[in-house]
Amino acid sequence: MTAPARLSPGDTAPDFTLPTDSGDPLALADLRGRTVLLYAYPAAMTPGCTKQACDFRDSLASLQAAGYEVVGISPDKPEKLARFRERDGITFPLVSDTDRAVLTAYGAYGEKQSYGRTVTGVIRSTFVIDADGRIERALYNVRATGHVAKLRRDLGLD
Repeated sequence: MTAPARLSPGDTAPDFTLPTDSGDPLALADLRGRTVLLYAYPAAMTPGCTKQACDFRDSLASLQAAGYEVVGISPDKPEKLARFRERDGITFPLVSDTDRAVLTAYGAYGEKQSYGRTVTGVIRSTFVIDADGRIERALYNVRATGHVAKLRRDLGLD
């Protein structure tokens, strides 16, 4: 497997309809008219992913006040996402991409470096999708810790 194709500003965001942690479907098209922060993470309830989700949770009110909707996406099953949401008080939708098709379409699944080895997995990424469904920013290989604070600064919110 080679490096996945990456999205760039101006690209149309790949549409999706995926089950959420509650089992209900969420479609990107349902969020048209709002700016979406879609963030891809490897696995619910792991230390880095928990830190990142809690950072988004803690910033959610100010992000929403600035017009942003947050959605997390991982290959975890909805049942695991529900436990994650409950355990950590996550207050935004978590969507399940068990076949990794959407993650792949966003360039957030493929070869990556992990502890000096090349492995295949979820590439921690964040996408800013504008109200018309276009990629405003595509950030790949982001760090779990400090990412939300950096994103807030880059978006002019701090």
